[in-house]
Amino acid sequence: MALACDSVVGLCAAGVGLWYGGLVDRMIVDLDSVSDSEIDTADLIYGLSGIAEFIVYVVAVVAFLVWLFRVRANAELLSPGGHRRGKPWVIFGWVVPIVNFWFPKQVVDDIWYASTRDGSASKGLIDAWWAAWLVGSLVSNFAGRLLFRAEDLETLAAAARFDTVSIGLMLVAAVLAIGVIRRISSAQEQHLQATSAAPAAHGGYPAY
Repeated sequence: MALACDSVVGLCAAGVGLWYGGLVDRMIVDLDSVSDSEIDTADLIYGLSGIAEFIVYVVAVVAFLVWLFRVRANAELLSPGGHRRGKPWVIFGWVVPIVNFWFPKQVVDDIWYASTRDGSASKGLIDAWWAAWLVGSLVSNFAGRLLFRAEDLETLAAAARFDTVSIGLMLVAAVLAIGVIRRISSAQEQHLQATSAAPAAHGGYPAY
């Protein structure tokens, strides 16, 4: 649900970004064609859309990490020795520099395999999700740097367009992430149903 809301807000923010970039283009061609009130309104709307997008994104990230932590606990019961990274890396792998380029994907790959026993199938969905998220994050970072150092209209227009591209990539990543979530959750639910009559042989019930 959080990812779906993030996708909707992101789509709206992308539309605002395109509109804002178009307005800046008009100003580049003829500054007098845009009134001060239009500029103030555009700045306000663009700024508010960015704030709304950020808030919903944070909520979606928290919800995703909560889900990831839970399915990792389940996956450890299903395959105790099948995880390359310790449990702290389920969270810290996303924020520690350098390793955040591959640790989170390894965590999800291992959860996928432990849950589905189908490692090859992950290469399509998970790889596509990770690529979209990684490139989207890099483009978003670049757009932010452009925006904060913009001293002319051309740079401002470029920042708005890069921001729109990053939002589009994040939308793709969100849709693919929903697919990953459904596949892993469904696989683990099947294990739960298979073991619901008795405690798991390796000690306890899955932490669903």
